[in-house]
This record gives sequence, structure tokens and C-alpha cells, in this order.
Amino acid sequence: MNLKKWRLNDVRYQEFKEMTLSRSWVKDTAAEGHFIFLPKNLTDNLTDVKPWNIMCEITLFWKDLPSMKEKIERLKKEKHAVILAHYYAPEEVQQVADFVGDSYALAKAAKETSAEVLVFCGVEFMGESAKLLNPQKTVLMPSYTADCPMAHMVQEEKIAELRKQYPDLAVVCYINSTARLKALSDVCVTSSNAVKIVKRMESQNIFFIPDRNLGAFVKAQIPEKNIILNDGCCPIHAAITEQQVREAKQAHPNAIVLAHPECEPNVLALADRIGSTSEILAWAEGEGEEFLIVTEEGVRFPLQNKNPKKQFYFPKPYPVCPGMKENTMQRLCAALESEKVGVEIAEDLRKRALLPLERMLELAK
Repeated sequence: MNLKKWRLNDVRYQEFKEMTLSRSWVKDTAAEGHFIFLPKNLTDNLTDVKPWNIMCEITLFWKDLPSMKEKIERLKKEKHAVILAHYYAPEEVQQVADFVGDSYALAKAAKETSAEVLVFCGVEFMGESAKLLNPQKTVLMPSYTADCPMAHMVQEEKIAELRKQYPDLAVVCYINSTARLKALSDVCVTSSNAVKIVKRMESQNIFFIPDRNLGAFVKAQIPEKNIILNDGCCPIHAAITEQQVREAKQAHPNAIVLAHPECEPNVLALADRIGSTSEILAWAEGEGEEFLIVTEEGVRFPLQNKNPKKQFYFPKPYPVCPGMKENTMQRLCAALESEKVGVEIAEDLRKRALLPLERMLELAK
């Protein structure tokens, strides 16, 4: 049999298995570790192949994708649901979403929509934030394992210790954090409003959690405050190196460098502009024909969609968030159909974690 060999990472391999279990031709498909062997006559089912990270993976657009989109639209109407997708979610998921945005935009949309069911295509803390703001609504997530490592990177004992040391301490919590950490904080922030909110805080002493890099970015712009940094980070942004960005700049010398503040300081030093995903999208619509985008590769879709004549480059290997990529079309459809992967938060925790979120929405106006 004439076979073609493809390399998949863990997430894509699980997705491939889920999709093939119900297909009659699964007996003609062989697997060896994470290498998939497809019969040649089946490769026309794959209409798009993309290089992601250090291996070649398959973006599984099947010929029945249109019918899947139709099913999702039907289920949304039946259940009075809306789909909220982060910019880092897979392209096909962004295409069927009612709202696409960064953490702050999606938090606002979740609070403002009248829909009874919210399907959050992101990672766990995003679903939690939606539930905090909408306790009466059903909040679903396509994958119960989609998580953000940084969301857990704070020692609660450190917060208590610093509160004793600094009586006026304000704990400023990046929204990319668990509900439990939010409950221990005074206000939440996002990468787009962190500087504005910290400036408006009355406290002189600030403990910025959990991301050290966003905290350092804020600290550099507000030197008059004592901003204490936590040793947490986004593993995806922190893995982007100065050398990778320099190599990309050398390959594309005319490109304007737009970077996310979750990157390391030595990487941000090479950027022409530093801002949230939404700000990066806005800047790309301005002057310039070539851009080097220093953030997760999922933002390529909205960038290219809004600016079809412009060129967008990324550092290599491409920055990819595995948690975000767990939000596949198959899992999205299953979540809407079964409503099994729901977000639940104890009411006491919800009330405590809600306060810093509401304060964020108020201070960010």
C-alpha cells in the first residue's frame, strides 16, 4: 500500500484518533508512535498543511467541515448559545465564533451578551472568568484539559507574607490566573489595560502576579511605584529568544516588529511596539507592509484576514500554545451537543474572585 507519513504532536495525535474512530477507513490507517501513515488515496481529505513549532503537523480540515459548521450554527440557535474564541484558538474555530478577541475583550463580551449558553474556546481561566461574571449562565469549554501553566504560578504564602510586610499592598492580578488567585487579589488586569489600572491604584506598593514579564513592562512605565514582581511566566512567550527575533529581523529587514509584553525584556528591547494582541492587530492596520509578530501564531489568521495585502512573519520555531489548540472543531461541536464540559465554581469563591474582575472593568473605563 502506498502510504504517506505525517508527524503529529500530542494534541493533534489525539484529535486524529478521535476523528478516525468513527470512520469506516480507520482500518486502513496505521500509527507508529506519533507518526501517522495515511493511504495515498485518503490524502485528498487534507486540504491544508502547516508547519508548527519544530515538527510538521496536520491542520485537519476534512471535506465534511462545511457540514460541521452548519451543525454548530444549528446547535447555537437551538441552545441560545454564543461562541467566544481567543485569537490563539485554531483558525477554523475563530471562523465560527461570534466573538473573537483577547482576554479583556472576551471578558466584556461574556458579561454583555444576552445568550444563555457561553462556549469559551480558550483555556481554563477564561472559562472561569466567564462564569464569575455570569453565574446564572451555562459556560461550556470544548476541552476540560485546556490550561494555562502561568495561571497557577503564584505561591499563596508569598501574597500573605507581602501583605504583612507592606500594609498598603495591592495585589494586581493578571487575568491569566485561576479563580483562587483572583480571590486573593485586589484588582485584575489584562495586557492592554495593566499600565492604566496600576497608575490609578492608590497603593504605593504593588505585588504584580503571576507574570514577571508583563509586571516588568508595567514597572518600567511607572517608576514612581514600588512594583514587586512574581516569578511566573507564559512558557510560550518566554521561550521566544533574542536570537530567534534577531534572525527573523535579519531575514525581513523591512518588517516592523510588534511584540507582546509577556515576552522576556531582552526580546521586547528589539520591538518597535509592545502591546496586547488587540493592540498588535490595530497597529498592523496602520502604516507598514511587513510585520514581524512576536506572539502566539494563532493571531496570524485575524492579521491576514484584515490585511490580505500585507506580509506577516513570526519567529521560528513558531510560538504555539498547546492549550489553545485543544479547542478543535470536533470538541466544539461535542461541547454544544452534550453540554458536558461545563464550568462550575463554588459560590463563596465566585463572589471573592468576582470583586477584582469587576474593579478591573470599572477602572479600565
